[in-house]
Amino acid sequence: MTYTEAVDYILDIPKFTKKNDAEHTKTFLEYLGSPQKGMRVIHVAGTNGKGSVCAYLDGMLRSEGKRTGLFTSPHLVKINERIRVCGTPVSDEIFLHAFEQALEAVGKMREAGLAHPTFFEFLLGMALCVFRQEETEYAVLETGLGGRLDATSAVEPPEVCVITSIGYDHMQYLGSTLEEIAGEKAGIIRPGVPVFFAGTSEESDRIIERTAEKNNCFCKKIGKDAYEILGIKDKHIAFSCASDYYGNTTWKLNNTGLYQPGNAMLAMETMRFLMKEDAHPDRWRSVLEDLTWEGRMEEVLPDVYVDGAHNISAAEGFVESIPKDGRGNLIVFSAVKDKEYEKMAAILCERSGADLYVVTHIEDQRGLEADELGNIFRKYTDCPVIVKESVKDALAFAFSERNGRRVYCLGSLYLTGMIKKWIQEVG
Repeated sequence: MTYTEAVDYILDIPKFTKKNDAEHTKTFLEYLGSPQKGMRVIHVAGTNGKGSVCAYLDGMLRSEGKRTGLFTSPHLVKINERIRVCGTPVSDEIFLHAFEQALEAVGKMREAGLAHPTFFEFLLGMALCVFRQEETEYAVLETGLGGRLDATSAVEPPEVCVITSIGYDHMQYLGSTLEEIAGEKAGIIRPGVPVFFAGTSEESDRIIERTAEKNNCFCKKIGKDAYEILGIKDKHIAFSCASDYYGNTTWKLNNTGLYQPGNAMLAMETMRFLMKEDAHPDRWRSVLEDLTWEGRMEEVLPDVYVDGAHNISAAEGFVESIPKDGRGNLIVFSAVKDKEYEKMAAILCERSGADLYVVTHIEDQRGLEADELGNIFRKYTDCPVIVKESVKDALAFAFSERNGRRVYCLGSLYLTGMIKKWIQEVG
């Protein structure tokens, strides 16, 4: 089988079928020869910031001389992005070899009358096979959805559990309240395994702390009082840390999102625990200043940014982070049908400082029609709202009407991926 055929096979696995339980995933891993054995696993869940925290952890671990595997989702342009070794997406050859291992295991499972792994399970199994082959010491695993029932929770026991900020997303699966959502995310917590989490709200914090207490876990909350934002300069955000451990050092991130210092602090405090007396924060500082995580307030062209914000709390973080000066902002937006897109539209119209909106349709069956989005945006703003059926047309229009404005593209990671792919194609 070729690489292209392997990718087509994986993409044909239904992505939103009923989840298999954790025992099914464990069985799949057993058929693969339990590739996770011997790895030091960092398990990361949460609503927003998971990818950034995983990237920060991966980068800082590598600065300490550790060989790392990183499993994240979704991919933006190429599916290999989901499986990285020492910071680099795996090659097509390595990807294909892992696919063949997973497919062989699936064949044996089917012969035994067992269900086919889900899309996410299959890729997790592939990732762990890659990490075993590449002899990684640490595996940073990002949950796909929730935590309690997520396939990654079958990889036990983790070295540490990390939970990022909690917000409203995937409510049809995770619950309609912050307590319910936090309960699903806290499902990654295992007996005696230390927990580090981002303080978000009294409701969600309480659930995480209670779950940790029930499991006799060390638990540390990283709140907004753990750091102070010092300012944004040269497209880097600077912050200081409240803990004496970090001294009076100024830290910088290669990003302008006001939410990113919180993600970085969560990763840094997790690293303090993992490295203990062997920690080298000076190395972490250099890594964080240079590291970029694609699709998160990423400048893809001069003054053109893509951001993966696709839920209410992410939209709120976005509008807090972008400047509202005399230059003006132009928003390009698209969304999928199962998101809180009307509330996001209201936030963007009322608080982004934009004076022109371009809405479009992403090429996915879940994509919301552009005309419907246009009508929604017009409910919340008197500024021009332009409807373009294709992402390419939306970008072309936005670029032609910039007139000195900054362009921000958000609403869906699918949109981010399509834009990045288009930019790569046109060079």
